[in-house]
Amino acid sequence: MLRITASALALVLSAILALAAAPNPAPGGAYKIDPSHSSFNWSFNHSGLSHYTARFTKVDARLDWKPEKPETSTLSVTIDPLSVRTDYPWPEKVDFDAEIGGEETFLAAKPIIFVSKAIRVTGEKTGVVEGLLTFRGETHPTTLDVIFNGSMAEHPMMGVPKIGFSATGWIRRSEWGLDFAIPELGDVVTFSIEAQMVPADYSFE
Repeated sequence: MLRITASALALVLSAILALAAAPNPAPGGAYKIDPSHSSFNWSFNHSGLSHYTARFTKVDARLDWKPEKPETSTLSVTIDPLSVRTDYPWPEKVDFDAEIGGEETFLAAKPIIFVSKAIRVTGEKTGVVEGLLTFRGETHPTTLDVIFNGSMAEHPMMGVPKIGFSATGWIRRSEWGLDFAIPELGDVVTFSIEAQMVPADYSFE
């Protein structure tokens, strides 16, 4: 009996210490992306041999965060298509990033915009964001599967509240009129997002 009691006390003590060490959550309010700690990668099947992967480096995300009722939060994202980075190995021969971002047969230099329309909480730290995605001047619905990684009232290095999310999703690019080289280049584009967010009035300068 003494052994069971000691074990139970140890578990309670561990829980108390864990709670004491855990940071206070970030408050609700307006947040924006922290570009130095975030990423937006996308990929598609290339000739059945690999999943070609690239990224965007200029992503502006805005979140009206409601921690007590996350489903009432709202999200908007704007991506500069000219910020695409493919790491093409011979830039002195071809400006491949400029072609992908700017040519009419690809992203056509038009902003990529996502606006949430509904958020569904599916678990303690998971949810689905339904919204409208616009690129190449066309708008269609799409969804994001989101993991809430956590938040803190004061980041130990930056000294401000921060919120962290991971998200994945996919689209059929042909639905937006981007049907170049299908099926040699896959129609389905998957994307992976890692985002840390700071208060909207925070200055990175």
